[in-house]
Amino acid sequence: MMKNSILYIALALLFFSCANGQPKQDETFAKLPAPKPGQAVATFGSGCFWASTEAMSELKGVDKAISGYAGGTTKNPTYEEVCDETTGHAECVQVYYDPAVISYEKLVEAFFNAHNPTELNYQGPDEGASYRSIAFYRTPEEKATLQAMIKKINASKRYKDPVVTEVVPFKAFYPAENYHQGYFKLHPDRSYIRSVSLPKVENMRKAMYAWLKPEFQKK
Repeated sequence: MMKNSILYIALALLFFSCANGQPKQDETFAKLPAPKPGQAVATFGSGCFWASTEAMSELKGVDKAISGYAGGTTKNPTYEEVCDETTGHAECVQVYYDPAVISYEKLVEAFFNAHNPTELNYQGPDEGASYRSIAFYRTPEEKATLQAMIKKINASKRYKDPVVTEVVPFKAFYPAENYHQGYFKLHPDRSYIRSVSLPKVENMRKAMYAWLKPEFQKK
């Protein structure tokens, strides 16, 4: 009976994975905004971008968080191509933020608290390199920040396995289709959001409570 229950749960999560069951209301691509004066940009991949985009958007100083694709070789990929693991891209979030309000280091801290960085090429029910943990740096200082955070997490023994997050130079980011943007907020009752995305966002909220926008500190 126990084995049957575990199998049922596993199959249910697979059906409600990031790549399944979503409504394709608008398959046109979102536009990539240009940074406003004084803004900085950061890019991270931590599994399904529905959770990572929501997590980053809730932080003070973050103006926009855009779901998209990065880390691969295909230009302007579609969601289906990325899910087919033919592009080399990972599902990512691009964050537009005010460095006078929140530092890159705090964004990195939030990133590592919004997923399990020790899971190689998967996150929960989502399997494949498109769900890998990956962080992009634009400056030597950002690279050093990422490496220092990984060293800190490994030394803390927070996880039984070491961090496998890729730390790579930023090259390009391609925004995802419009129906992915704000997906977490638009579909709060979907099984995948409740069972997979929400726990990741809640972990970030707990770890970064002081850095949440006021409206999210009440949740």
